[in-house]
Amino acid sequence: MKKRVAILLVSHSFLLVFGFALGIYLLPILTAPKAPDKNFIINESNKAVYKTEFIRNLDGSDLLHYGDGEVFLEKDKISFVGKLAPGPDYRLYLTKSFVQNEKEFLKIKMDSLYVGDVKTFTNFTVTSKVKLPLENYNSLIVWCESFNEFITSAKYK
Repeated sequence: MKKRVAILLVSHSFLLVFGFALGIYLLPILTAPKAPDKNFIINESNKAVYKTEFIRNLDGSDLLHYGDGEVFLEKDKISFVGKLAPGPDYRLYLTKSFVQNEKEFLKIKMDSLYVGDVKTFTNFTVTSKVKLPLENYNSLIVWCESFNEFITSAKYK
């Protein structure tokens, strides 16, 4: 009888933890707004001051934390055509130096410029209310604020 109770307790605890983790992963996907149209972003890309790309094989990227696609930087917005690993509370920052992992970003986060929240995982546009001082920075990073996780980064100049 005790063995059966122990097995049930372990199995139910595992399922509870698994279900909670799955919920954290799926909630941002289920509640994400509609992604901007890829063709619209590409047509608007001729206005970009800088172009770069997020690549998957960075030091801090892995199966659950990555970005892959083209990024277009304008004075008042940053647009992306591609795919980000889904997750909660993504933020876009401009940085003065290129970083590839959490440890490197945490060292310079206070000197980084927060641009805005990233709400979609396939394509995004983050618009700024003020002109972005792109010339004062050389890289950008997508960061998961809730878990202090590096998602991806790119150097644009």
